[in-house]
Amino acid sequence: MNKVDIVTYFFENDGDIPNNILPVVIYKNALQHVVNKDFESLFCQNGWGNNWHDIILTEDHFHSNTHEVLGLKSGQARLMLGGKNGKIVNVETGDLIILPAGVGHFSVDNSIDYQFVGGYPNGADWNLKFSLKKEDSHSILKEIAAIPIPQKDPLLGIDGPLLKLWKY
Repeated sequence: MNKVDIVTYFFENDGDIPNNILPVVIYKNALQHVVNKDFESLFCQNGWGNNWHDIILTEDHFHSNTHEVLGLKSGQARLMLGGKNGKIVNVETGDLIILPAGVGHFSVDNSIDYQFVGGYPNGADWNLKFSLKKEDSHSILKEIAAIPIPQKDPLLGIDGPLLKLWKY
């Protein structure tokens, strides 16, 4: 297997979006590294369930109760990651994004010409938060800090690079 091309980004709390001390991890053209070329099957096999197929909201949001994986099944997308001081990233079919709990994300374009497959460690149910200013920020930050590191990388399982990149 070839080495996975990895890009990481760290984002700080901006007052609205809490973000996380863990980095966002992007695997470019991730599916070239596995025999099974189907994101949903790989996610489930590696314990990232509660899967869905859809586009990304156009309003900045985050999940305070779980990490999230996004595999771009088709098309191209421009996402803003990390809140107002974050970064716009361009992703293409086959790219995979792993978002730590608390990291803001939204679609910059109003396009619907793409589709992600999403999932969550251990098939967690996810919540939807929009701003620390509209919530009990202390309890949200405490909830994010208590979320454990997943047991497996959503793409490559126990040997995946996520487990080396995500350490508290």
